[in-house]
Amino acid sequence: MGNVTKDYDMQDSGTRRRVFWLLKRLTSYSLWAKKRDAWGVFAKAFENAVRTWPKSDPERMDADLLPGIYEALSLYNKGVEELGKGRRFVWRTGEPLDVVMDKSGMVHSFLYTHPDYWERGTQTAPYPDKVEALNRLLLASRYGCDYAPLEVPFVPHMTARYSSPGELLAPQSYRYRFYQLSYPVFPAELPEVPAATDLIISSGQRVPVDGIWEPVTVEREKVFGLVPLGVKSVENNGCFNYLVKETKGPNIDGQWNEAESRRERVGTHWRLLWEDARYRDGVIPDESEYFLEPRRGAAATEQESVVGVEVRTGDICPVSGTWEARGFDVKPVEVTKGQVMPDVLAPAPGTGERSVYRVTWRLLKHAG
Repeated sequence: MGNVTKDYDMQDSGTRRRVFWLLKRLTSYSLWAKKRDAWGVFAKAFENAVRTWPKSDPERMDADLLPGIYEALSLYNKGVEELGKGRRFVWRTGEPLDVVMDKSGMVHSFLYTHPDYWERGTQTAPYPDKVEALNRLLLASRYGCDYAPLEVPFVPHMTARYSSPGELLAPQSYRYRFYQLSYPVFPAELPEVPAATDLIISSGQRVPVDGIWEPVTVEREKVFGLVPLGVKSVENNGCFNYLVKETKGPNIDGQWNEAESRRERVGTHWRLLWEDARYRDGVIPDESEYFLEPRRGAAATEQESVVGVEVRTGDICPVSGTWEARGFDVKPVEVTKGQVMPDVLAPAPGTGERSVYRVTWRLLKHAG
């Protein structure tokens, strides 16, 4: 997956509405029920492959994966049943819908371990057609950013699930080396983000209610510049996140630490935007808006949406077009979808000697 663009602003009303709607979608009963149903279809297809593909078939599936596949289905069933009653503890660490994401991810990583296509848990080449057919059934249980509600343990090296809205909204967040997940279709009219509540917690404090929370900076009034009094102002400090009751409010990404080549983890305040009380009465409302189909004639819009997508040298080109190497004074190149993104030969800073560099490529123009 390429680098995520930062061209999204949490001060923008449209961005806020899309992030809010998307987090509600990713935590809906309907989405997780569809994930469960798709996994059930994959489980049956995989079992049939194990039973019917000849032992001499070089593409034969590993029967040792079957217990884990059906254990994941059982966890899906338990988790979705609880979610349908408004019980969101299922996303906490060690609970059904948290564990199932690890187990299903492990199956995906070890689906086909033939050395021509796989190394150390990573797919290295497009699968043979029969294997890819099974892989597509597995991927039908995946949605972009579907880790959104899972608990983030409050440990020093971890931060909130989403630091910037681009991680949820950028099309390249849904593209991977050998596949891509469907980009969500947003309704034509998105509702306003609700007015924020007065409920504010700090990183490390227990989350009192399930819902969508906004990281904020809190400025307080002082007497003679010494004694903090009441809250003076509260301002957005990053991307909305979905937090589950009884987890701890996470830290967020801070400034880049040059010495350690990483971003600092810093505490923040979290303000409740919306309490999630869905399904507590056992009623599942109409959630069909979360699964809208792309409009006909939207191809041009789709092409425009991918301009600016970024990938690295060695990645598979996700779309045919003209690509530029960021940070290097070299001519743009034409790359066809499915080809491996190249490196560049450019003068080394200071010496002028030409060297080969791995680079980040940015799409300038779609070929179509």
